[in-house]
Amino acid sequence: MTSASHIDFLSKRKLAFYFSGTLLLISIVSFFVKGLDLGIDFTGGSVYELHYNQAADLDKMRSTLEQQGFADANLQHFGSAADVLIRLKPVENVSQKELSEKVLSVANSSQSQPGELRRVEFVGPQVGDDLVNDGGLALFFAFVGIMVYVSIRFEWKLSLSAIAALFHDSIITMGFFSVFGWEFDMTVLSAILALIGYSINDTIVVYDRIRETVRSSRIKESINAIVNTALNDTLSRTILTSLTVFLTLLALAFLGGKTIHGFAIAMLIGVVKGTYSSIYIASSLALSLGLSRDDLMPPAKDSVVDDMP
Repeated sequence: MTSASHIDFLSKRKLAFYFSGTLLLISIVSFFVKGLDLGIDFTGGSVYELHYNQAADLDKMRSTLEQQGFADANLQHFGSAADVLIRLKPVENVSQKELSEKVLSVANSSQSQPGELRRVEFVGPQVGDDLVNDGGLALFFAFVGIMVYVSIRFEWKLSLSAIAALFHDSIITMGFFSVFGWEFDMTVLSAILALIGYSINDTIVVYDRIRETVRSSRIKESINAIVNTALNDTLSRTILTSLTVFLTLLALAFLGGKTIHGFAIAMLIGVVKGTYSSIYIASSLALSLGLSRDDLMPPAKDSVVDDMP
């Protein structure tokens, strides 16, 4: 079935390359300059959730905590102005119970009315190091598995372009977290892993359509025209799939609470970038590598010539 849309996607590929290159450069520079704001899942430390009956004054609370020796305390509202989340790096030679009592006491001393401690989470430094290693290995094996799969399924120019598009999506998504200083924890890493699968699936659909169009076309169209046709044919499917996922993630981002907020934000960014890259990056890179009609045709069967006496 041929799409009714006739958008010339490839005419904008140079602009798309410049745009993506700029985002990649900003992301990489930010990694070196600012790094990622790793959550306590990776660094170890404590998280305290406090609730007040009135709006909490974060500036005053932060100042009081700094005066009492908690200079590295990270404070933020979540859910409402009456709820406060305090993150602390590991504190040595102090029991968790004593530390919780001191944090609550110091925080309450900065407010007109005392609040209550609703939740405490603690992650040891060794556990954090293990999670960093395990998370890195998970990303590595995910990429290796996909590289093996696409290299078997597609011609090398398509395979290489698909992997490059995956790196593009992952680096830029993490770049947003680095540039804006958003916390990068295990839920965000889980989102990155999910995005790898989502993005490669979208790219494979486009690649299959390109190959199918080449093999079924009786007219010797240029490879650029064929790729444009394939992108238009899969456009409605791509938009509908991405839109339904995007709306679901939007609800999670605003209504899902603090626990999965980072996951939802990472997925939102990744879905947009994955859809964009499957249209403008993966296919355009393959063309830049010299993809031709002959690369997508099935291998010719060897003819058998019988020896005549």
